[in-house]
This record gives sequence, C-alpha cells and structure tokens, in this order.
Amino acid sequence: MVGTTVSAEADKVKLRRFQTADAAILRELLTATVRQVNKRDYTAAQIAAWAPDDYDRQAWLERLLRNQPFVAEIDDTIVGFADVQADGYIDHFFCSAAAQGQGVGRALIKQLLAHNYPRFYANVSITARPFFERFDFRLVREQQVRVRGMALTNFLMERITLTK
Repeated sequence: MVGTTVSAEADKVKLRRFQTADAAILRELLTATVRQVNKRDYTAAQIAAWAPDDYDRQAWLERLLRNQPFVAEIDDTIVGFADVQADGYIDHFFCSAAAQGQGVGRALIKQLLAHNYPRFYANVSITARPFFERFDFRLVREQQVRVRGMALTNFLMERITLTK
C-alpha cells in the first residue's frame, strides 16, 4: 500500500516488470509522491495540476503498457517505478515518499542504465535533479512546461554513454 512506512536495506528492493493490475497502484504512488515529496519545490497550484485526483484511467493504462516500467517492491509493497524507452528517454521515475533514501531510486536507475543505450535523457523535476546528477546526468536546459494550464519548471537532463 502506498503511504505506509517502509524500512528496509537496499538489497531488499526487488524489481519486476509492470503488470496490468499495477496501474491504479502506480498512479496512486505517482500522485502521493508528487504531493508529499515535490511539494517542497512547487506551489500547491502546480502540485494540483501535476497530480490531480481525476485522470483518464484508460489512457494511463495504455501509457504504462506502451512504456513497460520496472516496478520496485520491498516486502511485496510497491515503492517505486521507472521506465526507459528504446531511444533512452526516461518517461517516469518515481519512488514513494515512505521509501525515499532506501535504495529504491538507485536500484531503478541501475536497471535503466543497464540497457547501455548511448544516451539517456529525461525531463526532471526540481526535486529529482540532484538525484539524476549523482548518476552523471548533466543539465541540457531549464524548461517551463505547461501542465493543465500551470507553468512548471523542470530540466532536460542527459547522460551520454558512448564508448569506442
């Protein structure tokens, strides 16, 4: 259940692929994370636009089916999810507020980077920027994006992994 306090070592993080039954839980995790964690960097109006109560459940499921995220669990509780597309684009990357600092993000990013794409890139929130920088992502540019009529600042970040 999202929102429960999880206490675990990083080696207890188990990753698996998305299953259709996960869709509602992943949306709840995204919403709760934005509301609890990202609120330190965004206004209440921005948070409300980014993580509204109402959303198109079918469109969300279709997006997850298309993106095929990895789901992180600790003790059979979903605590995060992330995906990477064939061009290296990281569309979603969320760790529950209860599991922050417990190795969930590290396990997810290592799984994504194991794809060995020449370039990884993501539109990263103000809150997530330091995390991505720890994994050698560099700022490409600051951006203002519109979400349900609200302007939000985020950052296009990339990690180039070209090898000879």
